[in-house]
Amino acid sequence: VQLQASGGGLVQAGGSLRLTCAGSGRTFSRYVIGWFRQVSGKEREFVARITWTDITYYRDSVRGRFTISRDNAKNTVYLQMNSLKVEDTAVYYCAASPVSATTITAYDYWGQGTEVTVSS
Repeated sequence: VQLQASGGGLVQAGGSLRLTCAGSGRTFSRYVIGWFRQVSGKEREFVARITWTDITYYRDSVRGRFTISRDNAKNTVYLQMNSLKVEDTAVYYCAASPVSATTITAYDYWGQGTEVTVSS
């Protein structure tokens, strides 16, 4: 599975962005897709994930503001980010895992990252 993340950019606090994770491969729909983020100098952290049956899970700080969804016909997963905060600023990565997990080590395939900057 190959993944490509896109959709990042600069937005003011309170604004919205939608990230897209485009995947390739016939088995894309069988993978759990997760979004992670990383601030320079800090560890990469889990943001959200969606299973092949559309079961979702979020980290506490984004729950209610971010929505993850997938379109298996298009091999695509989205992360809709609303009410963005300065602390959401990071490079966002999408990744694929054969199991439903929030740990980085469970994800075998990674996209290249897309940068999100939220200004005050």
